[in-house]
Amino acid sequence: MPSADQPTTTSSTTAPASPAGASGSPGSAAKEQATVLAEASRRRSFAVISHPDAGKSTLTEALALHANAIREAGRADGKAGKRTVSDWMDMEQDRGISITSAALQFTYRDAMINLVDTPGHADFSEDTYRVLSAVDAAVMLVDAAKGLEVQTMKLFAVCKHRGIPLITVINKWDRPGKDALELMDEIQERTGLVPTPLTWPVGVGGDFRGVLDRRTGQYVHYTRTAGGTTIAPEEVMDPDAALAREGDAWTTATEEAELLADTNGDHDQESFLAGQTTPVLFGSAVQNFGVHALLDVLVDIAPSPSPRETVTGDTRPVEAPFSAFVFKMQAGMDTAHRDRLAFARICSGVFERGMVVSSARTGKPFATKYAQQVFGRERTIVDTAYPGDVVGLVNAAGLRVGDTLYLDKKVEFPPLPTFAPEHFAVMRAKDVSRYKQFQRGVMQLGAEGVVQVLRSDLRGDQAPVLAVVGPMQFEVAEHRMATEFNAPVTLDRLGYSMALRTTKDWVAKLNEQPGVEVLQREDGEYLALFPDRWRVTSVRNRLEGVVLLEDEIFGQ
Repeated sequence: MPSADQPTTTSSTTAPASPAGASGSPGSAAKEQATVLAEASRRRSFAVISHPDAGKSTLTEALALHANAIREAGRADGKAGKRTVSDWMDMEQDRGISITSAALQFTYRDAMINLVDTPGHADFSEDTYRVLSAVDAAVMLVDAAKGLEVQTMKLFAVCKHRGIPLITVINKWDRPGKDALELMDEIQERTGLVPTPLTWPVGVGGDFRGVLDRRTGQYVHYTRTAGGTTIAPEEVMDPDAALAREGDAWTTATEEAELLADTNGDHDQESFLAGQTTPVLFGSAVQNFGVHALLDVLVDIAPSPSPRETVTGDTRPVEAPFSAFVFKMQAGMDTAHRDRLAFARICSGVFERGMVVSSARTGKPFATKYAQQVFGRERTIVDTAYPGDVVGLVNAAGLRVGDTLYLDKKVEFPPLPTFAPEHFAVMRAKDVSRYKQFQRGVMQLGAEGVVQVLRSDLRGDQAPVLAVVGPMQFEVAEHRMATEFNAPVTLDRLGYSMALRTTKDWVAKLNEQPGVEVLQREDGEYLALFPDRWRVTSVRNRLEGVVLLEDEIFGQ
């Protein structure tokens, strides 16, 4: 049996096909396109969004457990010595939080589920924004006791902007929390979405008995499992048996369910896909209850991949020749090989390992000989993949976040957004003899999007400025420089709190302003750093016509 870090080979779910739309007889091309359409229709690609500590990594493990992708669920809090499979970085496992993204793929019923796990810590929201560009649906995980929290609302705003349908899961119902009807009101008032519960809790928070399945009218009884590491048995009963067993708790649940029916609380697929409603499920991820229902709902109502808009305004059909875009770069996943993976979401056509594709940004070819699917630290060699799938491309030094890969005629998807950093620090190598390793590490962290790397002639290459959304990103950068690149560093914080884009013509004049510094990002953009909003206003008043542009951050 291969080790956790050693790739294994898996056969494709279907026979390998030539790239859809490639040369060949009209009959074979049509057959290949039909295969792509059929495979794409099986895909369900989604992410989980939540506030930190809402139970996202626990839910991810529970979903994989139910799909038989793992034998025993981990716990993000490290109980009983368990390790959460999707949290592969040492810092994640030490702290019990998710600070990077992991892509998990598993089958359930006849569907291929692609779950792109997102960072739960607020400092890593930029990585989460990128992940949301690679999925077709999202699960909004809500803590039953806390309701909709700040980070959840920010990520909801991104989903709304991108038109991503949302399924809501009320988690931790096995603990005391808010009233269920109160939570429905909160969801509607704060998101504007009409909640349409598919299940309804029997028993108040902390006295969780099970759920009423509003689609069938049946009762699904909840059985607690030891430590939540195995699938919770589910006993299904008809209404009469439920009443005999649960008494008033069942009566209350049915009365509340009837009230929901009178207030447009029934699921409508068209409204869901249009982003007007959100189906709601109740459960407890840590006890593995309600997870089976979520998987069924994902298969039954979540959308499959659809045509994607290009920079020209056209749409790329899923059956068109192969295309994909890179939404994440990651190094350090295999400490033995120091490789670099590009996570690419396939948008159209069929991917076959070994194919040579082109990068829309550089025009250069890229060989896909080493293609993998990544499950935490475990890797599986992938031979064939289809729209909606996420593939890890090894030795991807020439790729960047946002790159489009394609076969046949050139296609390019819109660039992924960058977000205004709010924290800044100068990084220096502790040991000048490790300068080459230092430069390699800085370049790597910038390419992955862990930090934004800013430079200027005045500061020089030995003292780049790192810009981040949240301060924990500094800790990650410092940790990885020491452990992956053997180049320990110092970080000296700077007194800036804002970065606004400007043009080359304004660099000299802005640098003359007190408290202002202009640096250049690696993508060529010039960023003017300011200590506060007052200084921005002052400079705008002093320099007529000055170009200072702010990056939009949704949800703020």
